[in-house]
Amino acid sequence: MRCPFCFHADSQVKDSRPTEDGASIRRRRQCESCGARFSTFERVQLRDLTVVKKNGDRQPFDRSKLEQSISISARKRPVTTEQIERLVSSIQRQLETSGESEINAARVGEMVMDGLQQLDSVAYIRFASVYKDFREAKDFEDFAGSVAEQEGE
Repeated sequence: MRCPFCFHADSQVKDSRPTEDGASIRRRRQCESCGARFSTFERVQLRDLTVVKKNGDRQPFDRSKLEQSISISARKRPVTTEQIERLVSSIQRQLETSGESEINAARVGEMVMDGLQQLDSVAYIRFASVYKDFREAKDFEDFAGSVAEQEGE
């Protein structure tokens, strides 16, 4: 594993342990050149996934991009890093076990919306505002009203 500090090609594993959810392994490493310590995470990847955008562009599925967009939606909300990690892992697992190697971006967006709706209504509305491309305050108002009605049921 390449050192993120000095870019030396070799590092030594000092400690390995499973993460709390058991979905990955955290490895503590030390660079053989500069001695810096850093952590890496190892996850099972069942298949290579490609996300097909609205405009037809194809991009490799990027777990960190998904994690970042959910984190931004949940910023300053009572949503833990572990909850976000579990949601991302769940979405990735569902996509990998679907049997398809190409997934529409809209499908990923809907999966995120479903997950955020269960976690936090404000994070859900924030994500929806970007995903559904809200243009004006009325769009927020209408969507938030429908969320409030669903929660009231």
